[in-house]
Order: sequence, then structure tokens, then C-alpha cells
Amino acid sequence: MPVVPVSSGFIQANTNGELHDANSATLSPLNRGFLYGDAIYEVWRTYHCVLFAWEDHWRRLEKSAESIGMSIPWSADHVLREIMATVKAFSATAEEKEDLYIRLQIYRGEGELGLDTQHADRPGFIILVKRVPTITTTHLSTGLDVAIASGVRRNPIECLNPAWKTGNYLNNIVGLREAKSRGFDDILFMNLAGELTEASTSNLAFIQGNQWITPPTSAGILHGITRAKTLARVAQAAGLIAVERTIRPEALGEYEEAMLLSTTKDVQPVGRIEETSFCTGPNSVTRRLKEAFASMAREYADTHPEFTV
Repeated sequence: MPVVPVSSGFIQANTNGELHDANSATLSPLNRGFLYGDAIYEVWRTYHCVLFAWEDHWRRLEKSAESIGMSIPWSADHVLREIMATVKAFSATAEEKEDLYIRLQIYRGEGELGLDTQHADRPGFIILVKRVPTITTTHLSTGLDVAIASGVRRNPIECLNPAWKTGNYLNNIVGLREAKSRGFDDILFMNLAGELTEASTSNLAFIQGNQWITPPTSAGILHGITRAKTLARVAQAAGLIAVERTIRPEALGEYEEAMLLSTTKDVQPVGRIEETSFCTGPNSVTRRLKEAFASMAREYADTHPEFTV
């Protein structure tokens, strides 16, 4: 494969074992992921050049597949080898080692037009690798400005469960469009009961005294890996008590700090939700929590050399 100079936007792709520039088309127009969002996906990132939380993400991928009745025909080891090959191809064009964003999407197949899954021939995969997105200095210092969606609510668990990471993101897209049109950075969704759930691609949490508080999964949210690890150990390492609690918009003034949590950016400070402002900056509890997460990620990298990319 010819070496292509990497620009800041270069994305290395791997479609069913074929390495190529992501700008090159490789899928049939009859691909069900393209036509119907009939696909599942996971996103990993690296810390210190080690693929972080590989096992956690793979288990969630399997749950997503099971939830929509999709069979994954490859072993975790096979997919990991394909990811490593894709990362190697990306790194061959990069001038220096950087932490990476790795996205794996599995689609149900291709075939005749129609919703019936019996039309699908066999699953396929696409792997995308690029530089991991970074939090700007401004957003790290002053936090994001976040709106609460008024035009849409989060998908109910009983419908398209937000715990499933599928190729259907229209709910998130419509909400984020509303936020951007109003001059905000991101959007928060309420569920049908009027409770806060999560942002467009991130879980939500708050600081109240010595408590780290996040909506329960029963509110209808993605079962985020960063959220789970913070609940299990990172909050405690930062001197906080982790609590799952229903949060309503009218109670925002009760909290001192707010944050979003995601794989790519781990802990992202929030400076404002609508008209409610929150503490941010180097002396904030959110910053202390982010540093505790970084320490945990460093420990993971040191103890899992088998996932070095």
C-alpha cells in the first residue's frame, strides 16, 4: 500500500480486511448499515499507545449484537488483529506516535432492498483509525456550554434502547443540530418522564459536595465505559462518593460542577447548562477527577502491554 502523507484529518480505513484511505468508497449501495442503520459499533482510544479497555468495549459490542439479533462471525482475537493492522497502516504515515481513535462498525450484510433481515447475506466490518480528538485549552478551562433539547426526547428504553450502540443516530443528530443552532456546544436530552439522561455522545455527571452523581441506566442512557469505570473506582480515587440518582432540569442549581464523560475525551468539564453556571478550572473537583482517570489509564497501559499498538 502506498504511503500517503498524513494530514490532521486523515482517516485510515479497513473494510473486511482491505486497508485503504477512508475517502475511498468500498461499500455496496445495498449495504444495510448505509440503507437502514442496521449496524452496531464501538469506539476505543489509546492511552500511552495502548488500546484502552479492550475487553469492556468488546463485551458491550456483543450485547449490542445480541440485542438486535445480529451474529458476530469473528472472534475478538481476529478483530483485534485487524485493528492492529489498521493502526499499523495509519502509524506508517504519521510523523510521530500519538494517541488514536479507533472505530469498529459491524453491519448485518447486503442484499435485496427491504427491511427483512433475511435479505442480508453476511456481516461485514469497517475499522476507522485517526488521531484522537482533544479538548481545547478553552474548553478544558471554562467548560462546554450545553443546552437542553426542547424539540426531541431521548429514545425510550422500550423503543430503540440507548444502551445499544447502533448505526441509527438520528435522535442524537437532531438534538445536536438544535444545540448548534442556538449557539451551544452540545445538547442534553430529557426522557419522556422529564429526567435528564445524557448528551449527544456522552454520559452526564455532577458534583454535589463530596458526591459524584450520574443518572441511572434506568433513565435510558448508554452504558458508558468511562461512566462505569468512574462509578467503580475513579470517583473513589478522587475522594468522592459515586451515586446514581435521577436528575431533573429544575434541580440544576443544586450542583456545583457538571461534566460529560466519553471514551474519546474521558472527563469533559461543563461550564453552563442553559442559564445555570458551574465551577470549572484547575482547582475544580472535575479536574481532580480527570487527573484520577488519567492515572487509572496510565496504570492500565502499564499492565496491558498485549494491547500496545
